[in-house]
Amino acid sequence: MNRASQRLSAIQPSATLAVDAKAKALKAAGENVIGFGAGEPDFPTPAHIVEAAQAACADPKNHKYSPAGGLPELKEAIAAKTLRDSGFECDPSQILVTNGGKHAVYTAFAALCDPGDEVICPAPYWTTYPEAITLAGGVPVVIDTDVESGFKVTVEQLDAAKTDRTKVLLFVSPDNPSGAVYTPAEVKVIGEWAVANGVWVITDEIYEHLVYGANEFSSMPVLVPDLAKQCLIVNGVAKTYAMTGWRVGWMIGPNDIIKPSSSFQSHATSNVANVCQRAAIAAVSGPLDDVDMMREAFTRRADLIHGMLNDIDGVVCPEPQGAFYAFPDLRGLLGREYGGVMANTTLELADIVLDQAKVAWVPGEAFGTPGYGRFSFALGDADIEAGINRFAALVG
Repeated sequence: MNRASQRLSAIQPSATLAVDAKAKALKAAGENVIGFGAGEPDFPTPAHIVEAAQAACADPKNHKYSPAGGLPELKEAIAAKTLRDSGFECDPSQILVTNGGKHAVYTAFAALCDPGDEVICPAPYWTTYPEAITLAGGVPVVIDTDVESGFKVTVEQLDAAKTDRTKVLLFVSPDNPSGAVYTPAEVKVIGEWAVANGVWVITDEIYEHLVYGANEFSSMPVLVPDLAKQCLIVNGVAKTYAMTGWRVGWMIGPNDIIKPSSSFQSHATSNVANVCQRAAIAAVSGPLDDVDMMREAFTRRADLIHGMLNDIDGVVCPEPQGAFYAFPDLRGLLGREYGGVMANTTLELADIVLDQAKVAWVPGEAFGTPGYGRFSFALGDADIEAGINRFAALVG
């Protein structure tokens, strides 16, 4: 008899967190490591949000259990924020507040997938998606994209991937890790395909405010209203408001999905920490001045890292359109030795670069796209310059 269940033993650890942990361990040992691994803003949580949390700590009503599905005040605030930011109108009863965006992602798949149900999952994908699909009993069906396609799937690819077991399409724009942003026309066509084929859509909108240049975020159920009855939106405060550690996310969907999902959460975790929920109310209800400041910084950093990576012989880096990641094609660097060590894969290259140049980034294997690498630019300009210069000195 196995000591650990097969279901949990099959889970692969988060590659992004593993890279970040290794980089932090080297830093703790005294190494000067520059980390492009973790996907979290380097800014502090805005002051008005922290002040709301401090006040909440002193209020005894936040010291007790609250409704498992979320504080009514937060649900109302999320509904208002969603209408303001994306144009999607929903009732607070259609919202489930979760323990971070990851919890919303897992709950969404758990709510929709029966054993054997297929989920179309475009690659590159965030490392958590396939694990959440599999844990829920679903089967990930991966569609490959590349730098030439702009890391975007087409309706023709969706048609080719669809079977009589297809239940869900995972859609992410702006995308982690590629930084790709679908145009409104592209979003609309894919939404119409889902409606025509009776396929649910789980759309992850966590990076909705982080788009650059002429690119724009668009919410699929807004452009295709008929999709609303077969669509789940997942989102959270982590990226927009620099609140990765506060662990507040949410899921929006039809009541017949949200109700059992709330029951599931009542047994799994009960309510999200009340103080964090009060902070989230301040975040989603407050001004977007801090968000605008962060987006301005990310825009500048996107230009910086994009140019520096493309200056390296053998590297092809598309322009980041959203989120805070550059996702260069590194295949031109493979099949070579660095410091006497051969790099035949980006997994091997990432280890060499960390060991020899003390620069951490996440290899494309973690995202289902070998040959590429994810470089977060959610760190200071000086660190970006120093880190990419180290990388270039080693591989150039």
